[in-house]
This record gives sequence, C-alpha cells and structure tokens, in this order.
Amino acid sequence: INQICLQPPETLKPADLSLLSLAGHVPCGLICHPDKEHILYPLGCTVVIQELDSKQQTFLHGHTNNVSCVVVSRNGLYVASGQVTFMGFKADIILWDFQRKELLARLSLHKGKIEGLAFSANSLYLLSLGGQDDGSVVVWHIDKREAVCGSPASACSAGSATVVVCSSCRDEMFVTAGNGTIRVWELDLANRKIHPTECQTGQLRRVIMCVKVADDDNYFCVGTSSGDILKLNTNNKLMTDYRPQKEKFSLVSSSSVTLIFSLSSSSKIQVQGAVTSLTHRGQGHQFFVGTNECQIYRVNYTAFKEELIAACHNEAVHDIVFAWGTSDLFATCSKNDIRVWYTPENKELLRIVIPNVICHAIDFMRDGKSIISAWNDGKIRAFMPESGRLKYVINHAHSLGVTAIAATSDCKRIISGGGEGQVRVWEIHERIHKLGEILKEHLSAVSCIKIKKDNQECVTASLDRTCIIWDIVRFIRKQMILANTLFKCVCYHPEEYQIITSGTDRRIGYWEVFDGSVIRELEGSTSGSINGMDITSDGAYFVTGGDDRLVKLWDYNEGAVTHTGVGHSGNISRLKICPANKYIVSVSADGAILLWKYPDSH
Repeated sequence: INQICLQPPETLKPADLSLLSLAGHVPCGLICHPDKEHILYPLGCTVVIQELDSKQQTFLHGHTNNVSCVVVSRNGLYVASGQVTFMGFKADIILWDFQRKELLARLSLHKGKIEGLAFSANSLYLLSLGGQDDGSVVVWHIDKREAVCGSPASACSAGSATVVVCSSCRDEMFVTAGNGTIRVWELDLANRKIHPTECQTGQLRRVIMCVKVADDDNYFCVGTSSGDILKLNTNNKLMTDYRPQKEKFSLVSSSSVTLIFSLSSSSKIQVQGAVTSLTHRGQGHQFFVGTNECQIYRVNYTAFKEELIAACHNEAVHDIVFAWGTSDLFATCSKNDIRVWYTPENKELLRIVIPNVICHAIDFMRDGKSIISAWNDGKIRAFMPESGRLKYVINHAHSLGVTAIAATSDCKRIISGGGEGQVRVWEIHERIHKLGEILKEHLSAVSCIKIKKDNQECVTASLDRTCIIWDIVRFIRKQMILANTLFKCVCYHPEEYQIITSGTDRRIGYWEVFDGSVIRELEGSTSGSINGMDITSDGAYFVTGGDDRLVKLWDYNEGAVTHTGVGHSGNISRLKICPANKYIVSVSADGAILLWKYPDSH
C-alpha cells in the first residue's frame, strides 16, 4: 500500500456464514476428521475446516499457490497439506496443529507439486510424494520436523507414481502406486533408507488411481482408471484377486477408494459430477462424497440416500448483487448458471441453468419481480426470483455479447452494455420490452454500469480507457473521463457529486461528476488489476478487490486502507457491501464466494 497511514490496516474477519467452494478437482480432498465433528477441504491456496453442525469455518492460510492434497493424522492432532508451484521451484508441505489451527512446520524438498501425502499409522512419520517433475517419495519425522530419507518413487521403466498410502498397523510400511507401478516400501530407520518391493500383477498393466490397505495389513486393494479392482498380498507382493468392471462390484470413485461396495442395482445413488472424494464419519454409519462440480453430499448407510449439504459454482463467478433493501438474499452468476443464496442459513435457494452460455452480469429489479441477466450469446434474460422461470428474453441485445447491465429504480428501464461498446436503453413494460435508445461512444466492451438515484443519469466504464457520464433523458454524453487504464469498475458516491473508478493500472480515481476533473488518485494495489468496488450507503467507506486476491476496506475521505481480508485463492472479480452493512461479499475466478464480517467499529 503506497499511501501514508497512521496505523497499519487491520484484518477483516470471515463471517460465521462463509460460502466456499470445495476444490472438487483435488483427489481425496474432502476429509472427515476423526472427531466426527469437522470436515476439511482445500480451496485454492487455503485449507478450510468446517464444523458439521454449526457450519462455522476456519481457514488455514500459508500456501503461496493452490493446495494439491490434504491429509489428517489418525489421532486427529495434525493436518498436512501440499501445494503446486512453478516448475523448478520448491513446493511446500505445511504441517498444521488441528486444535490450535496453527502452522507447525513448513517442509520443503519436492519441486513442482506435492502429489500425495499420508500419515503413518501412529502419526510418527509423514510420507510425501512429489509430482511428475519431481518423482520422489520422502519420509518426514513429525516430532523432529525433518526429512528422514527419500528415494525415487518408481522404477525408470515404469510411469510416475501418483498415490501414497500408509500401512494400517505399522509406521515403517507404506504403498505407492501410479501408472504401471505398485510398490510396497519398508523404512530402515537405523540406516535412514527406504527399500521398495515391486508388486507383481502378471500380464495386467493398469493406471492406479487409488489404494486402500486392509485393517490387518494382510492385503490391500487398488482401483484403476479402467474401473477394475486388484487385490494384492502385502507379504508376498503378489496379486491374489482381480475384479473386472463387468462383475457386480462398483468402484464408487474414479480417483479415490476409501470404500468399496459390493452393490446390487437397487443400492445406487446418483450425484452431480464425477466423484473425487469419499470419507467416513466415525465407524461407518455415514460418509461424505465430494464431486468435481464442487458438491458435497452426506449419505447414511441405512437409507442409502444422498443429501446435498454444500454446493457452489465450479467456474469463475462474474458478478454478485443483493436484493434491494435486504442482507439476507443475494445472487451470483457464472458460466451456465445464476444462483440465489440465503445468508441466514448459508443455503442455496435457487439455481437457474442455461447450458453452454456465460452470464456476465446480473441485477435485481427493485420491485423484486425479476432477476435480469447479461449473457455472452447477446441476450438479456429475465427470470422470476422465486421459481427461476424465464420471464422474458431480449434477443440480439448486443452483437458481441452483453457485458454489463443495470436497472432503474422505477423498474421501467434497463441499461445494458455490450462487447462492441454500445450502451443501450430498453423500455420495460408488463407485456412488452423495446429498445429506447442506442448510445455509441465507447470503442470497446462496457465493463460496469451505475445509475443515479433519480434515474436521469448513468455512468459507464469501458475497456477503451474511458468512463462516460450519460444523460439518459436526452440521451447525450455529459462528461467523458479519460485515463491510461482499462476501466473495470465505477461507483457513484451516495451524494452523487463524485464517482470513483479503478481498473488495470491498479489506481483508484476520484472524479467530479460536474466537469469530469480528477480530484485524487490512490495506489489501490501493488500487483494486478482492481476488478470490483462498492461503497457504503453513507459514503464513509468503500471496498475494492482484484487480481491481488485481497479484499480492502478504505476510508473514503482519508484515502487509506483500514482493513484487509486474506482468503481468496483466485482473482477477485466483484464484491458488494450488503444493504445493512453486515457483510462484505466477494466472488472470485476460482468459483469461491466469501462472506466477510463488516468491521463493528465502522
């Protein structure tokens, strides 16, 4: 932050109700803690711990890039997580204290990616497996926080190993597997070496996706990419059984086997997306399923019926808007869908899906009768906010897609912006909707539209390096603001004599509405574009977010950051302060939605 500030900014606290997206692409990323009261999962560079009953969440921050694997020790005392990094750079493993939610140690030996982690049976050792560019397996001593020994994970003639699993009884034994390789390892602590033994599968050559060791260590099963299940003897390292896909055995997950069921056709459940995680709760009365579409399901064995307990976008979230006058309802949009959320219960109320198109922007009509939305196929679509039923469509609204949208407070007009740079005013009536006027000044996509309270003026921000203040009664330009930036966001001050803007130059500009002159410029970020901003109803504070992944709360008059929120793992695309100043909601490119508690002192 390159401005003078008497005190360093405080930290924004996540709200008790924080909506987050499970990183569903991480194999075995969803884990039920041995205490049966918490689940853990990765989201970008954060590990989330969520209490099952209260849904209260804690965030483990420490990784500098996306988390690639998470594991919990059998005694529940430790959590370990590994990350991805750039080729040639070291990828960190972080050892966490679960009770205190604190970082205990940062372990760095592998390069590129941590492919897998496993705690030994009695939590004496942590086993780590490097990615394809690293190819090594390392044994770490947990108490000493140091590496004991390491070795190449697979033979030169075999493919790379992608799975590491510990023995159920012995700390000194573990299994690695992957593309054409299955190895059982023995730790020789005295000589600080690990010795592998290749497992023999005859003529079968399979890509191993997952491994499960029996409770007595006598055998282990592996699941393959082709759906087969192989059973191997731990002592002689030979395959003893083979269940091809055609038999009545169902491999529940293509990338994770913590449960293998012998199922009849009447004992199946259907979930949305490919299953990437399965995790027991306790001794097996219940288990959880995570999918690559960021859904978390709870399943009881007796009824064998799935219950969706968490869901979120699995693509970048482009916009967020609150319903008029309430902090309880807000909507978000992404590729293919619009979702309406109810904050008191941390619950998704409505999902509107339009396949194969992208929703760029949304707005609630002030009368609460419709949600209007801007789509990349050039259409404006309006939906009923309770049922999600399509109310009307404006076809061919813009030739290069609709990129921004806003509605007047009297619900009689919609202002839309397009990829070609045009701003269009639409007359909306009960049964008909028609084009009122076309404003042609912008030369590139319109990124943001804000309308004045009296509905006689609006401001549009564009990627052509201009912001234009329009008279939408006479349909003429009143002022044009020029700057050496691609404008991403704009806001009226509540008293409407000033606007604030920002964009790719990372600067926040204060401008006079009357003559378009600049009043002040602030350094809004040290890295990356600022993509979203919003201002409080009294104009005392505003928030910004962008490619630096930080939510910043600013004092409007002082031009200083008062609070900073760290939690996003993807670039922040938009954020909003709720009408009652209860929450700040931010959305990002990794599909996450975060609710921040608005500081009490403000």
